[in-house]
Amino acid sequence: MSSGQQLQDRRGGRDDDYAPAPRGRARKRGARGSWLTTKRVIGVGMSLAVVAALGVFVVKTIQENEAAPATPLTLGELTRGLNDPFAPDAETDALKAVAAQAQRAYDIKNARKKGAAGFDPVKIVRKAPGGDGFTAQAFPPGSKPNPGSNKALGQKMAAARGWSGEWGCLEKLWDRESHWNERAMNRSSGAYGIPQALPGSKMASAGGDWQVSAATQIEWGLGYIAARYKTPCGAWGHSQATGWY
Repeated sequence: MSSGQQLQDRRGGRDDDYAPAPRGRARKRGARGSWLTTKRVIGVGMSLAVVAALGVFVVKTIQENEAAPATPLTLGELTRGLNDPFAPDAETDALKAVAAQAQRAYDIKNARKKGAAGFDPVKIVRKAPGGDGFTAQAFPPGSKPNPGSNKALGQKMAAARGWSGEWGCLEKLWDRESHWNERAMNRSSGAYGIPQALPGSKMASAGGDWQVSAATQIEWGLGYIAARYKTPCGAWGHSQATGWY
């Protein structure tokens, strides 16, 4: 026996034991170690099925919502989940502040021009705005706003709340906000109505005819003042300080 054969025998094997495995065996081992197993294929398939089902559900829901008739929100729906329907709204208050700032800028610019006319932030719309399930609404043919009658009604409704002594503040406040015109809209913010609700559809909590009724708008406005500023003079003081209320 040669010295090479003896060395191999001592190691416990022959050259055949160290020969490379046939290619067939290597491929077989590779297949067993592959990531794409039957369980994983089933799992991926189930995941794709769930995603597809959710997609169908979302599309169907969108289509059903678009097909549903637009109906005004009820008072309960408008105030659902709210402890106070007149609670401060940071986004709305910010819009009011921007509108007031724009008004001040116009006032300063016009003050520098001798004889220049002041800028009126209020415009009188030809069609009542919609929103929150309400469609934009045309005013009754031949009807016209009557700020004088609206003031008389507002004074009476304020007195019923015990605010007879606050009338001067309320009169000046809504003179500035809307000229007591139920069709008034702020050019900058889009606030609407005698109390300038933003959006106007908030007044639906006082009545479904908020778009055209001065009485409904005044009722909502008085409730807003009571909730936010306690009295008309409190609201007027805030308006004097900030340009909005």
